Amino acid sequence: MEEAPSSLHIAMYPWFALGHLIAFLQIGNKLASKGHRISFFIPSKTQPKLQPFNHFPNLITFVPITVPHVDGLPLGAETTADVSHPSQIPLIMTSMDRTEPEIASRLQEIKPEAIFYDLACWVPKLAHPLGIKSVYFSAVSPVTMGYIQCKLWKFPGHYNLTQDDLLHPPPDFPCPSIKLLAHEAQYLASFGQMKFGSDITFFERNSRALSQCSAMALKSCREIEGPFIEYLESIVKRPIFLPGFVNLEPLTTSLEERWAKWLSKFNSGSVIYCAFGSECILNKNQFQELLLGLELSNLPFFVALKPPDGIDTVEAALPEGFEQRVEGRGIVYGGWVQQQQILDHPSIGCFITHCGAGSLSEAVVKKCQLVLFSRTTDQLFRARLMSKFSKVGVEIEKGEEDGVFSKESVCKAVKTVMDEENESGKEIRANKERLRESLVDKDLEESYINNFIHSLRSLIA
Repeated sequence: MEEAPSSLHIAMYPWFALGHLIAFLQIGNKLASKGHRISFFIPSKTQPKLQPFNHFPNLITFVPITVPHVDGLPLGAETTADVSHPSQIPLIMTSMDRTEPEIASRLQEIKPEAIFYDLACWVPKLAHPLGIKSVYFSAVSPVTMGYIQCKLWKFPGHYNLTQDDLLHPPPDFPCPSIKLLAHEAQYLASFGQMKFGSDITFFERNSRALSQCSAMALKSCREIEGPFIEYLESIVKRPIFLPGFVNLEPLTTSLEERWAKWLSKFNSGSVIYCAFGSECILNKNQFQELLLGLELSNLPFFVALKPPDGIDTVEAALPEGFEQRVEGRGIVYGGWVQQQQILDHPSIGCFITHCGAGSLSEAVVKKCQLVLFSRTTDQLFRARLMSKFSKVGVEIEKGEEDGVFSKESVCKAVKTVMDEENESGKEIRANKERLRESLVDKDLEESYINNFIHSLRSLIA
């Protein structure tokens, strides 16, 4: 793709987590496909990990950033994938904050017309004096942003939301049935009040970042979250730009032969696929309950999960006698797999997902059914959105106070969407198919990116 005669030049500086980095790069690819230039600021040693996802290297330039070391982090740690414990993640934020002088210098040097950012809340104060528009780009869903920001923006400067503050949605929230369990509200309150880099709480950092932006961009679409997008816009009083939620790029590589061969043994739409992303790690008991629930379903399954906390391999964590009982119909694998290719395989009938934005954007355009499992922040709200509002999937039931699930609740959720005679499942499957059909329309995707670019031009003009 040649550079367009009137191309935009956009800089991007996402939070140092692979999910955020990839989400920004996906938007970069969409913009580059229309001839626009991207300067992508990225930690120097992390650049090779993203190189394969850069589909337009002639227009998307990686700008390596030196990440200062922070005491308490492993030497050379740059992203959340480089730390061994969640308690170290705020220190990654501190190291990102310490790149501010280098980012200031780079912006003066390359002079983009706009910069996309998220958790680096100091970006607008660098950009605006240079005439650069700042766009807060969120991979977090509008339903999450609206639920939380409504409570934060009503009381400026009040960032210490409690469990009671978060337990129920705001009175004017578009879907009152989207609410948190007690343990989820407690977790979210604790997470939001946590010091998240440079002695700033997570909630305060987000509010600062939002309050200073020229506009917001959300990886979403009105077909999925229309009422929540309008609700959020009414709160933050900023224009919201939508590049769309899904990526319909054709797959460029085939599924690894060993997995393709194994999946092909089973009937169309009969296999359960389960994966929870790169950072979701269960404890041993819950890991085993999940597997026992899949065994209980009597359906074939392919599980791709990291080993449980404190255990080196998935094999060492399997329930006693499990391998023998599921031999031939179940695989538990602890390594990386080609998720999009697996979801595209005709044998896959159900996807048990942790509700990360990337996984859901891949799944909603596939024919598989959705079983929803969530543990943290945005994933909790995405699970409720899909189960309570869109009604295109079913959640695994968890304990109100402790969040613990059982093998029976896993099996029940799977059976609901996979059993053709289940009445609830019939409605869910019909809703899922209607949503899928609307989202796979290439004209829809094209209209989103064209409108997105038009909005950027209007902002910059």
